[in-house]
Amino acid sequence: MNDDKIIGLYFDRSEEAIAETDRKYGTACRKMAYNILGSPEDTEECVSDTYMRVWEAIPPKRPSKLGAFVVGIARHIALDMCRAASRLKNGGGYGSVGYDEIADCLPSAETVESAVDCGAVLKTVERFLSTLPREKQIMFVRRYYYCSTCAEIADDLHTTESNVKTSLLRIREKLRKYLEKEGIGI
Repeated sequence: MNDDKIIGLYFDRSEEAIAETDRKYGTACRKMAYNILGSPEDTEECVSDTYMRVWEAIPPKRPSKLGAFVVGIARHIALDMCRAASRLKNGGGYGSVGYDEIADCLPSAETVESAVDCGAVLKTVERFLSTLPREKQIMFVRRYYYCSTCAEIADDLHTTESNVKTSLLRIREKLRKYLEKEGIGI
């Protein structure tokens, strides 16, 4: 079923909308959530919460890209769950999420000014990504947005894990230089 029909089901308040959303985007949501959470039980809770939030958001919203909308909500919920679990454990971390890898390339968000500049940083990163070849963009987004492992990315792109790791390292180095050139302090 196409996205417009699924969105129509949400506007009709048909519970079939959730089933169709799960059929079309459930695998992507589960894979991404599992990469962040590392637990099948937490992953299912995250996906369930995602569908509840989508149900509450549509209507009135009418997303232009339903897949990005649904997976984005799932990602936010998974990260919130991970942060909550980390607080409970007095430390912890993001597990398989590649934040440690990219942390050195991005500015700290410890001040109000840096929080305000977050939108500018995001736009600068988007401009940087547009300068990369398509395969490198996919690697970056898959690793740092969808939290895919290097092995998963390598398998999907029909390359080696070593190639993915090396490419990501070089992309991070280029990103750091690009941000510095744009006047964004690291």
